[in-house]
Amino acid sequence: MDPNSREPEEYGHDGDAHASSRRPPRDPLASDFAQHTPALARTVQLVAGDYLLTVNPVDGSEIEACPPGERPGRPEKLGPAERAEVARAARPPVPPGPAQPELLLLARQEERERLVRLLARGRSVRLTGPAGSGRTSLLDVVAEDCADLAPDGVVRLNGFHRTSSDLLHDLFYAVHNAPLHRPDRDELLSYVREIGAVVVLDDVEFGGAALDELLDATPECAFLVAATPDVPAPSADSALEEVFLGGLERADGVELLERAVGRVLTEEEANWAGDLWFESEGLPLRFVQAGALLRQRERQRAGAGAVDEFGVFADVTPVDAPFDAPFDAPFDAPFDAPFDTSSDSSTDPDEREHVPLPALGEAAAPAPLLAARLSDSARATLRFAVALGGEVPHQAHLPALVGDTHADAALGELASCGLVSPVGSRFRLAAGVQTQLEAAGYGDDIEAQARTAAQHYAWWAGHPSVTPERVCAEADAVLAALGLLVPGTTPPAEDEESVTVLLARTAAPAFAAGGHWSAWERALRSGAEASRLAGDVSEQAYFHHELGILALCGGQLDRARAELESSIGLRGALADKRGAVAGRRALALVADRSGTVPGLAAMAGEEVPDARYEESQSPPGGVPAAFPQLQRPADSSTLVTYQASSPSSSAPRSNGAAGSSPASHKARGGLKGLAKRNLVAAGAGALLVAVLGTVVTLGVTSENDANNPSDQVGVNPSASQGLNDGSLGADVPKNDDGSGDTGAATSRPTDPGPDGTYGTSDDPTPTEAAEPSDRPSGTQGSSSGSSTPSRPTTPPPSSSKPPTSPSKPPTTSTSPSTPPTTSTSPSPSTSPTPTTSPSTSDSASGPASSPVESSSSAGAPQSSEAGTPSSSGSVI
Repeated sequence: MDPNSREPEEYGHDGDAHASSRRPPRDPLASDFAQHTPALARTVQLVAGDYLLTVNPVDGSEIEACPPGERPGRPEKLGPAERAEVARAARPPVPPGPAQPELLLLARQEERERLVRLLARGRSVRLTGPAGSGRTSLLDVVAEDCADLAPDGVVRLNGFHRTSSDLLHDLFYAVHNAPLHRPDRDELLSYVREIGAVVVLDDVEFGGAALDELLDATPECAFLVAATPDVPAPSADSALEEVFLGGLERADGVELLERAVGRVLTEEEANWAGDLWFESEGLPLRFVQAGALLRQRERQRAGAGAVDEFGVFADVTPVDAPFDAPFDAPFDAPFDAPFDTSSDSSTDPDEREHVPLPALGEAAAPAPLLAARLSDSARATLRFAVALGGEVPHQAHLPALVGDTHADAALGELASCGLVSPVGSRFRLAAGVQTQLEAAGYGDDIEAQARTAAQHYAWWAGHPSVTPERVCAEADAVLAALGLLVPGTTPPAEDEESVTVLLARTAAPAFAAGGHWSAWERALRSGAEASRLAGDVSEQAYFHHELGILALCGGQLDRARAELESSIGLRGALADKRGAVAGRRALALVADRSGTVPGLAAMAGEEVPDARYEESQSPPGGVPAAFPQLQRPADSSTLVTYQASSPSSSAPRSNGAAGSSPASHKARGGLKGLAKRNLVAAGAGALLVAVLGTVVTLGVTSENDANNPSDQVGVNPSASQGLNDGSLGADVPKNDDGSGDTGAATSRPTDPGPDGTYGTSDDPTPTEAAEPSDRPSGTQGSSSGSSTPSRPTTPPPSSSKPPTSPSKPPTTSTSPSTPPTTSTSPSPSTSPTPTTSPSTSDSASGPASSPVESSSSAGAPQSSEAGTPSSSGSVI
């Protein structure tokens, strides 16, 4: 059996009772067929400005306004011990292997004292020197000299691939204890303004206004900025002091070379060092690499290269060798082979001294020659570094990348030869090394090396045991792999996944949680482009969503809206409801902050109604609330409403309630009308209020009579419905003021009769109008009136109900009111009695009806003026 790949029977699946005891213990309540619980996705919740950001690598990050209880307090500053721990973590790791000799700083004492003197006065200094001139070594000793100058100590920062905003955040975290808190711009400036420290900034890549912004934001800090001559210079009004760092003198170069070799140079080597000084312009890096060449030459002269060629145990006699075999005989030599006692020419001291020195051209560009004499693991590491744009992977990744368990020692070999130099907390290829290695053929398989590195980093960054801080430390290597592989991304096979998309998908959430937001943005943009080229729509939607969240946190609302709308549209096409909900929430927050409403893509995945063309003018201010589009009504007829004040005011109301002109409909249709849905909503609300007000006004004015006849009807009504019509047994009054028939009886009897109840048979009959009605009369019944004169009553004032037909002009009454008469029997009056004011009558017929109120008797005998036959109806 293979001890590394155990068979099922080794875990007790073969029925052996003894083998089953080797199974690990488990919960007895668990099911035998239960699957292992998958590792949960790593979600991190942090406060970014005014927002509470939850980094969700599955469906996309979620953002909301930070509740008051979740908002952190003012961060506290770190103590001296904590600052020392942060500074130690910012240094590069010590390479494994034998300890390398420490090279002292030579011929830099004058620059060292001047820098310390300026920093002690609170002045900021810019140290300019070419690559390989020893700027980093000089910064190290100056930082040690200035440890006690500022209350917040010395802060070491690195500006390689960092912006001024990134450096401000780095300075904030180096001094304050603020985990999972990323302040916004205003908060950040208020915090760093109170920092008093000596900031040592190496490898800065910007100048001019960006550098001035950094200096102005930290007035209590003294900066020591190191840059190369190709970096833009500070602005003309900058307060930076300029210090230039050049090469070494010839004697200093020879001394540095002797320290690197560990002995005094021979005359030949000293002359060779002089030529090298002239060729390299005295750069210390070239003398460090030259010292490595001399050490390799000495190993060749001593025969140390045989150990690397044949192995450490090459001289050990095999176990099955004959007892009397010579120790120096080859393994495959016959038993009776003669013993060769002649000495090898390589072991002759005279021959060893004649190993030539490297040529001057090789000494000026020594990277290929140095790499050729290193181990296989070191050369493989160099190939990965060339593929990653000069970034050397961390020593913990080298065994997995190279395939050698001892490959982590390769970093020590490279550092001792001067092929790599520290940059922040990591190593990069030294100045000029990458160009020299590419010329030597180390960049031939660059794409294959980058793909291998991408596969490894994609697995490693997504592992639950890896913290976001560790992923951020490898950000440059990850981004270098993405930058190389994204342009060549192609759609993967059916059962495969794009390595580039997977790397960006796993690394981006770690960058966000670790606070390296510039790397987060670069990873998201690379992932969006890679997913587009690979045809992966779901991943493309995720990257657009994250870009929208990042823009929202940065206050870029327009960009956030565009990215979120793109993400929502893609997820709507995929029916990804959870992702679309997260996008709509973020887009609603964008709309809330910008005072606008979501656009078309906000409704992706849902049914979007057609634009409504019947719109009303809205207030100039608009409404900030978001409303969906309104449906177009089926009936486009004009809506007419009336006012109770006067007939003349009804026309403007009709015009105002109608829709706008067709030309304006087209102007507000489509995307333009959609963008003004807030105006449409305001107009719709105004129209609704107008309609409701009209309805309420009509209802109030129609029920102002406290003695409504409908409220006086008893349980035994005196009215009955006719056989040939749909009306009750009541007269249809005429409107004598010329305004036309109202179409319904709206008045009540004027005299309740002896019993005091309206609508009974003893009520007197009203006086009939002279002009016949245009509607059929009610039922007639024979009933005798009261033998006693009725009590004179005064009808209530006429109602203020407006006429229902304003187009018909009123007519003027020409006859006076009928004088009051006394009668013993009810008889209808034959003379017209129109009047414009209520009158009092003692007759049984009662007064004539007013223009609004009409007198009626439900049970009195009626005569048909139109000649229609009448029928007798029984009185109930």
